[in-house]
Amino acid sequence: QVHLVESGGGSVETGGSLRLSCEASGWNYGAGSAHYMAWFRQAPGQAREGIARIYSTGRTVTYSQPMNGRFSISRDIDKNSVYLQMNDLKSDDSATYFCAAGEWDDYPHYWGQGTQVTVSS
Repeated sequence: QVHLVESGGGSVETGGSLRLSCEASGWNYGAGSAHYMAWFRQAPGQAREGIARIYSTGRTVTYSQPMNGRFSISRDIDKNSVYLQMNDLKSDDSATYFCAAGEWDDYPHYWGQGTQVTVSS
């Protein structure tokens, strides 16, 4: 059974930074070049929004331009993990952040439970 477990969420002031982590178990991130791990987020009353995904090769795909330059995705194949570094956080970044995993360009097969990020001024 596949599990994705996020960590690193919390409360931060506007302009602050957070680093989210997600570790997968039961799924081998490095097993193929088509495997990716990704980050999404969802604010209350809004649709889930993709942030970025990163393939096991290191190739990244950014879903959302407004976050480009403030957020960066990285991975550690040996730890079966993906990370999201978030800088210069704004109140609009407050949301539940989800880790996901999948392959090719398919919609993710697997999802974590989410970690809450709250940005306050």
